[in-house]
Amino acid sequence: MIFDKLKKFDIVFDSPEVDCPPVYSSGDVVSGRVVLELSGESKVDSLKLHAEGFAKVHWTESRSAGSSTAYTQNYSDEVEYLNRREVLLQADNGEVTVLPAGRHEFPFSFQLPEETLVTSFEGKHGSIRYWVKVKLHRPWATVKKIKKEFTVIEPIDINTPALLAPQAGTKDKMARAWYHNFGQVSVTAKIDRKGYTPGEVIPVFAEFDNATSRSIQPKAFITQTQTFIARGTMKQKHSVVATLCGDIVGARCRETWHGRAIKIPPVGPSILQCRIIKVEYMLKVCVDVPGSSKLCLELPLVIGTIPLHPFGSRTSSVSSQYSVNLDWLRMAIPEQPEPPPDYSSVVTAEEAEQRSNTVVSQPAEDLSGILERPLMAFVQEFRFRPPPVYSEIDPNPQPFNMRPRCMTC
Repeated sequence: MIFDKLKKFDIVFDSPEVDCPPVYSSGDVVSGRVVLELSGESKVDSLKLHAEGFAKVHWTESRSAGSSTAYTQNYSDEVEYLNRREVLLQADNGEVTVLPAGRHEFPFSFQLPEETLVTSFEGKHGSIRYWVKVKLHRPWATVKKIKKEFTVIEPIDINTPALLAPQAGTKDKMARAWYHNFGQVSVTAKIDRKGYTPGEVIPVFAEFDNATSRSIQPKAFITQTQTFIARGTMKQKHSVVATLCGDIVGARCRETWHGRAIKIPPVGPSILQCRIIKVEYMLKVCVDVPGSSKLCLELPLVIGTIPLHPFGSRTSSVSSQYSVNLDWLRMAIPEQPEPPPDYSSVVTAEEAEQRSNTVVSQPAEDLSGILERPLMAFVQEFRFRPPPVYSEIDPNPQPFNMRPRCMTC
């Protein structure tokens, strides 16, 4: 039987570097070969290849239909992005093909769709995956199958007007205890642009005005929100991927951040074009208000793949010049001595109240010009170093004359 004679059955993708898996984007050609190693002469009916790509979501929720009745509600949906078939070996007259002992290679090649695909992703309630599956059909034997995934990264160019625009805002809240007001806390913050890439440092410019009789401590967080959508309902997973702690601001004092640095760790890019899965980022500048809920100012971020380039130098190949570390596909942040706080400690009470399982339809953001080719190399050499140790020590100490000053002085 061929089952006993089949020593190796493998899919090998063509790659410019031996130890570097290939990475593709829309319109690229995926090529490789199917390898068979036989210990003896064997008969084969056919060898067929099937390339597929899907975004899929699934989760369950417990529901109650009365005091003694409960049931489980299933939510699932999928979107197809790729479906290609190719016959690698099959006799025209329908007869079997006899392969001699030894190594046999069957090349394959197909082009990914020209329309925008979606970046590969692995999440708690869903995934975006692309793979090649090959079936070996033999006389009087079960079908032998092999499957191998490949990675797609859709380019997000931060060198566009929408992502180069500064982001700023201001927010305030009154500190209360029972029916007595203790004064107001206000936060004003600004960042240079909306689009960044992993490994970059975001300088945060902010002012914290504490008019209360108690001390406050400002902090900044980069948060990631994964949204899974099915049957008009959504499930979200929130996490904090980076944090920055500022100095304590005394009663009736003001603190100013002159570009305090918060570094983006090796996270996956934003996913904004998928109907059922979204990955979004936010910079939150927060303070705990005495006698009230947390005050948080949110500035939207887009994590891109094409870094800021002053001279416009680009290349159309993702992995032609750099080795790619794809740990971010699992959305796992490397271990750190002091991990970021739980997301629940970042959100305000009002935000927690607004988190529900119903989808709120919003007008789609105009992303024309952001998702485009040619694609610059996805990884900069520094980008996938471990993120910095989280510390409350200011990496940009201020001169004495710029230290926090009391408003009564």
